Amino acid sequence: MIKGQKVVCINDTFNGFVKAVYKELPVKGTTYTIREVFLGREKVVEGGDSATVGLLLVELTNPPDPFHVGKQELGFSSERFAPLEELPPEEAEVGEEAGVGADAGYWAN
Repeated sequence: MIKGQKVVCINDTFNGFVKAVYKELPVKGTTYTIREVFLGREKVVEGGDSATVGLLLVELTNPPDPFHVGKQELGFSSERFAPLEELPPEEAEVGEEAGVGADAGYWAN
């Protein structure tokens, strides 16, 4: 996942703590644009080799993370999103000329 990429929320189930701390949460089936990609710290273990990827979204803004020393904005795990697969521009134009709807071929599983 990269900055500027379109993604679709596939998991909008949040616990009560998250609902209380966040101002805005993603909604399943809604398309968002990645504003920033960062290394999440919740699964970083000293000497470990795994971590989560966090996302900030253009369409949602949240308060600073109360547990982050630098007060980074609260973000979301990339695992809650799937990339939105769009047709290359030349294929999209052909589809439009053939009368294919604008949403054809855009959802990723």
